[in-house]
Amino acid sequence: MMQDQSNLDLRLFRIWMKASKSVVENIQKDIESHKINNENFMILELLYSKGPHPVQKISEIHSIPSGSITYVVDKLEKKGLVARQPNPNDRRASNVVLTEEGRALFDEIFPKHVATISQNLSFISNDEKEQLIDLLKRIGMGAQNLEK
Repeated sequence: MMQDQSNLDLRLFRIWMKASKSVVENIQKDIESHKINNENFMILELLYSKGPHPVQKISEIHSIPSGSITYVVDKLEKKGLVARQPNPNDRRASNVVLTEEGRALFDEIFPKHVATISQNLSFISNDEKEQLIDLLKRIGMGAQNLEK
């Protein structure tokens, strides 16, 4: 019985990893096709979808070390895609916001990005997607609790 459980768990893990790898590679190719590196894309997508964010918050959300995040934001600022604005809630901090140019770029590339994601997930029904979301959340939450 225990052997069957281990074999099933190993099979599930292998298939999950292979599927994830294939989807991630396809999404990565889409991002690279827009001539933007992954880190920059993640930051621009966050600002596009969720609005202005403090530099420190972007660093936390995307696990970019605080030493690197300033450099990355500076580069995006030089390209004219983002700007820093004073944070109304904290005078010592600044918010990173998309510029008009950054918004225009994402208005163009984001729908294509979403279409690529949808294409990669089109092999299962919406009900199955809802089920998978629930299952993956339960695994993720359980695994997080194991770490403590």
